[in-house]
Amino acid sequence: MPKRVLQGVVVSDSCDKTVIVRVERRVMHPVYKKFVSRSKKYAAHDEENRYHAGEAVRIQESRPLSKRKHWIVLVEPGAPPVPPREPPPAPEPAAPRRRRASRAAAGEAGGAA
Repeated sequence: MPKRVLQGVVVSDSCDKTVIVRVERRVMHPVYKKFVSRSKKYAAHDEENRYHAGEAVRIQESRPLSKRKHWIVLVEPGAPPVPPREPPPAPEPAAPRRRRASRAAAGEAGGAA
């Protein structure tokens, strides 16, 4: 039996070697006979972290790779190799926060002066 191939759009690439792909299909409404868009999200394996949010991709059925990942992203032939992505710069450490004196302590100090 051939493996299914679906086409969709990457909606998330925050996981390592995994992309979330939204696949839309159009079905006819049973009562109104109008076409309605239905979508479903699939987790797909992206070995080289090649695809990013907003890109159109094709995914193919595969053996289970994890609990919810049963699809792999098909790499288009002739696609250039992807350079490694640089990690974002580390945030600067925040300045230490100063504690305010409580109102009771401030009132006592003010009354003693």
